[in-house]
Amino acid sequence: STDIHLTGNMERFMWSLDGRKMNEGAEPIRFERNERVRVNLINNSMMNHPIHIHGHFFELVTGRDHGHPIKHTVNVMPGGKASFDLTADAPGDWAFHCHLLYHMHAGMMRVVKVRPLEGDEA
Repeated sequence: STDIHLTGNMERFMWSLDGRKMNEGAEPIRFERNERVRVNLINNSMMNHPIHIHGHFFELVTGRDHGHPIKHTVNVMPGGKASFDLTADAPGDWAFHCHLLYHMHAGMMRVVKVRPLEGDEA
């Protein structure tokens, strides 16, 4: 599984993922094509963050045997955690960000790289 911390400082209005801002050279999050991965979003801030991924849907982990909603955005409550299972079946580079656009523009965004691309050597 992959843990991603939603980090920031409300007073200084700084937002990031794992303490790294996109515009400060944060490394992409890499998945193998068709990899099945559980992503744990851990909100270390005191604000809601609706986290959105482009190009993919995911299954929200509910703790039940069935009833896993299929979503592309999940709201992570202040100090809370949300987990989802993702099949990385869309090759390419995808935006992964807080859907509060002022948080995204302040740095709470990363790129998800799904490889190999069609035609790449294995």
